[in-house]
Amino acid sequence: MTPKGLYCQAGNFHIDPMGSVDTAIITHAHSDHARRGSKKYFCARPGVELLKARIGKKFEVQGVPYGQEFYVGPVKVSFHSAGHILGSAQVRMEYFGEVWVASGDYKREFDPTCDPFEVVPCDVFITEATFGTPKYIWNRSADLGTEIHSWWTENAKQGLNSILFAYSLGKTQRILGLLKDIAHRPIYCHPAATTLNECYLSEGIKLAKTICLSTVPENTILEGEFIVAPQSFLNSSQSQILGQNFQTAFASGWMATRDFEYSKGGDESLDKGFVISDHADWNDLVETIKQTKARKIYVQHRGRGALVKHLKGLGFFAFPDSDLPTYDQLAFF
Repeated sequence: MTPKGLYCQAGNFHIDPMGSVDTAIITHAHSDHARRGSKKYFCARPGVELLKARIGKKFEVQGVPYGQEFYVGPVKVSFHSAGHILGSAQVRMEYFGEVWVASGDYKREFDPTCDPFEVVPCDVFITEATFGTPKYIWNRSADLGTEIHSWWTENAKQGLNSILFAYSLGKTQRILGLLKDIAHRPIYCHPAATTLNECYLSEGIKLAKTICLSTVPENTILEGEFIVAPQSFLNSSQSQILGQNFQTAFASGWMATRDFEYSKGGDESLDKGFVISDHADWNDLVETIKQTKARKIYVQHRGRGALVKHLKGLGFFAFPDSDLPTYDQLAFF
């Protein structure tokens, strides 16, 4: 761990660097993982266009198919699906027979808009833990597409518009993927998602038909329509298209406990919460770690929380990512 994030000194590359570096290996295109300014980028091939859409076309981006090995210096590297969003990847690194895997963000639930998660056996596993407490357990039997469509339909019967707050990359496309076979008319999408939708479509991902909000004429008032947009949309001048009465909902794992502190601006005036997360829940975090058969675990995002304590109780050598060794401290198994 360095001030610019995870660094592999043997290969002289960073994973999801927090700043400009010579070689950046990117797990996925969310802005907290993919930043402008590095000289060269590697990512999983399905995520190339998304990454370019986020950091700019001028940067050198090399896409590598899932599972295909390549070398960065003496380190053998390969990408393996993380199931988080389109093109998301775990980074497998092998050096002198020892294997480390950095998970990036991942989920184990079905998502029609990205490849499913792949378990990658390793000696050391660096895992995310965004929802790394036992209170976050997703309902595996939930039919999320039907739930959303039913909410929209009931609101439409009353002439109400339905606005579902969702992040422009990943969550919006997952919702469109879940609704592609049941949406009874096009869905209005925020302009921030339109280019990203095109990246998904170019990879053969099927989405529900959409209308970009930027094409809606001024002074239009919608009725009974379904809108997917960031929460900031309500503060824009265009929000008048919703009329005086409309229903709001938020799609997030935080809705499992209505943990509005972490809902990126959500408040208790929301009419509905849909528990849709692009991260692993508590059970999947623990099960994934077991399946990797790793002998040492480093936990990111909630490194001082419940997951590290739980793993230690199960007999794992588990630590927060802040305890990652420097290169000189590494001891091979």
